[in-house]
Amino acid sequence: MVALGTWLVLACLPSCGPVDPEPSGPAGSLGQALVQGTDAPGDPAAVALVARRTRCGGEAPVLLCSGALIAPDVVLTAAHCLAVFGEEGPYEVFLGPTLLPEPGPGGRFVRVTRAVSHPRFVPATHLWDAALLRLAVPVTDVPPLRLPRAGGAPVAPGDVVRAVGYGDTKDAAHPMGQRRQGLLQVTGVTDSAFQAGPAPAMTCVGDSGGPVLGGPAGNEVLLGLTLSGDVACRTEAVQLRVDALEDFVRPFLEEAPPPAPTETLPLDALCEASCASDADCPSGLQCVRAGDDPARCLLPALQAGTYGAACTEDAACGEKGVCARLEVDGDDACRCFTPCEATVDPLTPEMDRPDVKCGCGSGPGGLGATLAVLLGLFWRRSRDSA
Repeated sequence: MVALGTWLVLACLPSCGPVDPEPSGPAGSLGQALVQGTDAPGDPAAVALVARRTRCGGEAPVLLCSGALIAPDVVLTAAHCLAVFGEEGPYEVFLGPTLLPEPGPGGRFVRVTRAVSHPRFVPATHLWDAALLRLAVPVTDVPPLRLPRAGGAPVAPGDVVRAVGYGDTKDAAHPMGQRRQGLLQVTGVTDSAFQAGPAPAMTCVGDSGGPVLGGPAGNEVLLGLTLSGDVACRTEAVQLRVDALEDFVRPFLEEAPPPAPTETLPLDALCEASCASDADCPSGLQCVRAGDDPARCLLPALQAGTYGAACTEDAACGEKGVCARLEVDGDDACRCFTPCEATVDPLTPEMDRPDVKCGCGSGPGGLGATLAVLLGLFWRRSRDSA
């Protein structure tokens, strides 16, 4: 069951402020496209980690980081990519060459059901900065990346490696959110990480958690994960050695899948029915507790409510309803949501008082604007601490 935690911190941040008239890329990315890189159409196992979308119309994805598919239902990424929402936060991964400004043809999303950070992760230093994500459904048409053998340094100073990610390119002609690749040269190796410089590419904001590959073309191995680098994305990149993660990765890969729920609460009875765990909730909903109130099955950005007919836009759901996304795709993924009349929004209980003023207004873009502030601040802190 999820406690509200960070979601409450998001609720009353100002949603308006100075706007760059010519932004270099979409706001709201956390992590390190590749400067001086090229398109990467042949790397389907390099994925993007995004904040889970709640609305079915007009909601642009919010890029958090990049990641690497290492099993049909497992993605490896950086632990600091989970900093804002935590391990129990709302996540999806995107597979495809173009995420932003809008998902391109052939791209698809998969919901994340579980996220686990390395138990020895140290945020201030990026030591053991790794996290594993379990996907709701396996990706069966994309070969996972090959893992290196444990033991022995996989790279040495002077080696050339290839990084892939969705981050900033420092080039207005190639916006963030495009899957890109570039070559780096290893400059130093430690027991758990290696450093690299441009050859001529360099990782940047949005590439954190993305794969760093080595070996012959067609037989590459996942050598590292992008972690951090210099603020200007020009001279230094730090990668976590994947071979050093054997004790963390292997048990997760070998876990038996949880049993499928035998019975869940009806979608039209969620205003009256409480839950004890996510297993009680219809697919796509989480069991959330707010204070002393009974736990309810919710979507992360919506209050308690019920779900009705399938929809494609808010206009189909009446005056009080919105078209909400229960799952990432499928005929019933988008359903009309109606809030419980007598229920205060558990995400913003104090904001329902008439004397409370919050931000500059709200709307479908409010969450993205708030994430832009939080994630931008976190990225600066992450880069400064590396």
